[in-house]
Amino acid sequence: MAQNVYECMFIFDSNAYARDPGAVSGRIPKMIEKCGGELLASRLWFEQRLAFPIKGNRKGSYWLSFFRMESERVAEFNRECQLDDSILRHLTLKVDPRMAEMRISQASGEPVSPPSEPATATGDAVEDAVEDAVVPPEEPAVEATADAAGDSQA
Repeated sequence: MAQNVYECMFIFDSNAYARDPGAVSGRIPKMIEKCGGELLASRLWFEQRLAFPIKGNRKGSYWLSFFRMESERVAEFNRECQLDDSILRHLTLKVDPRMAEMRISQASGEPVSPPSEPATATGDAVEDAVEDAVVPPEEPAVEATADAAGDSQA
């Protein structure tokens, strides 16, 4: 069975989250484990006014999670999310395997290592090439004056 990395954005009821943030956010790992997945990163993204009321709520707490799960179990996970009263909305997306490590490290707050660059030129060689480059100065634009135009008509 294929295990993929998924990203899920939750919108929690901000009132429920404000009363007990640990209990509301603690349901996410339990749902993922119940569906046979592994939580990779999970954090509060921000709290904001909603564009339109959802179930009578005007504010929502956005929660971002990354997890690894078998693709056949994602429908079961989505159903669990729909049944949870504190989750107003959720969206689960499959993360491209080439981007998974970078996205997870960003979500967990770890420093992201830049992709390795080919060793074609050293930093000193690039600096020397920039210093040696000669940029010609710009010449001022020649503007026709009214006197010059008047002399040519006479």
